[in-house]
Amino acid sequence: MGAFLDKPKTEKHNENGAGNGLTYGLSSMQGWRIEMEDAHSALANLPGELKDWAFFAVFDGHAGARVSAHCSQHLLNSITSSEEFQETSVKTAATEVEDEVIEGIKKGIRAGFLKLDENMRQMPEVVSGEDKSGTTAVCALISPVLMFVANCGDSRGVLYRKGGIGFSTQDHKPVNPTEKERIQNAGGSVMIQRVNGSLAVSRALGDYEYKNVDGKGPCEQLVSPEPEIYVEKRRPDDEFLVLACDGVWDVMTNEDLCSFVRSRLLITEDLEAISNHVVDTCLYKGSRDNMSIVLVTLPGCPKVSPEAQKKEKELEDLIEKKVTEMCSTEGQISMPQIMQVLSDEYIEGLPPGGGLCAKRTFVENIFRKLRPECANAENDTYSNECT
Repeated sequence: MGAFLDKPKTEKHNENGAGNGLTYGLSSMQGWRIEMEDAHSALANLPGELKDWAFFAVFDGHAGARVSAHCSQHLLNSITSSEEFQETSVKTAATEVEDEVIEGIKKGIRAGFLKLDENMRQMPEVVSGEDKSGTTAVCALISPVLMFVANCGDSRGVLYRKGGIGFSTQDHKPVNPTEKERIQNAGGSVMIQRVNGSLAVSRALGDYEYKNVDGKGPCEQLVSPEPEIYVEKRRPDDEFLVLACDGVWDVMTNEDLCSFVRSRLLITEDLEAISNHVVDTCLYKGSRDNMSIVLVTLPGCPKVSPEAQKKEKELEDLIEKKVTEMCSTEGQISMPQIMQVLSDEYIEGLPPGGGLCAKRTFVENIFRKLRPECANAENDTYSNECT
C-alpha cells in the first residue's frame, strides 16, 4: 500500500463515448505506486429497459487490485438485479420525479453494494486469505431526469452547475464523528487517522479482515460497505460531473478541479485530453497515488470559445518566449530551474485550479526541443516544483 517506484509510470488508459445526451472521457494513470489498483466503469447507454440511463464509476483499490477490478465488472449488475431495484418502475423514474420511485432506486443501489460485498467474501482467494484487498467506490446512475450518486470511501463525485458546484459527495474517513463512533462500537479504534492505525478509509468494499465482529451487521463493522446516496434532479444548467479517486483530490480541491475542467472545456471538446491534462497536472502538483477520473458532460456544458482559445495561445506564446530566453543562456540548465524561474514571475492567464503545473508538459516539450543535451542529462523530476 505504501510502496513507491523510483520514477512514475505516466502511460494512461483512456476511453470516451456518448449517449443519452451525455459525453464522457476518462483517464487513469499508475503514477508513483508499485501497482495500478484503480478500476472504472463507463456506460452511456445501459441495455434493455434502462436504455435511457447511464452508469459511471471509479474504484480506488488498496492492498491489491482484485476487488476493485471485480467491482468494476459487477457493481452495476448487482444494483440493477437487486430485488429492491427490480420492484421499482425505472420507466417512471426516466420521466418523472416521484418520492416513492426515488426511494426504491436508492434502496436498490444500497442493496447492490451490500450484495456485491457479501458475494465477494466467497471468492476463493478471499476465503483462503490470499487476497485481502478492498476498494472505495463512487458511482453515478443517471436517468433523463434524475442523478443518483453513491459513494463508499474517499473517492468523490462532484457536479458542477453554471455558476458553481451543485453538490459533492462527502469522504468517509475514520476521523468523521459518525464513522469513528461506529468503529469504536465495533471494538476498534482510530489511530493516526486510520482504522486500527492501518486503513485510511472507514467505508469500502472488500477489506474483510475489518468485517468479522460477531453480533454486528454488515453496516456496523469496523469498515462498512454501505454507500451514502445523493439524489439530484437534473437541471438545464448542469454542466459536468466529475468522478475521481483520492489521488486527484489529494492535490486539488473541488473548486480547483471544477475551475480547471471548465477552463479546458472552453478550449477543447476532447474529454480524453482534458482528463489526461487533469492527471498530469495532479502528478506535477505532487500526487503520489494512482489517479483516475471520469468526466461526464451534460447538455448545459459550455461550448468551445474562440476568445478562450485565443487567450490560451497568447499564454503559451508568452511561456515559450520566456523558456526560449532561458534556454539561450550558456551552460547547463534544468527543468526545476526553469520551473522555479517561471513560478517566481507573475504570469497572467494560467489555468485556474491548475496554475503553472498545468503547463509543465508544454514547458518540458520546449526545453527538450531547445536543449536536448540538458534534458537528456537529467533525471525526470516530478514534484510540486511548479506550485
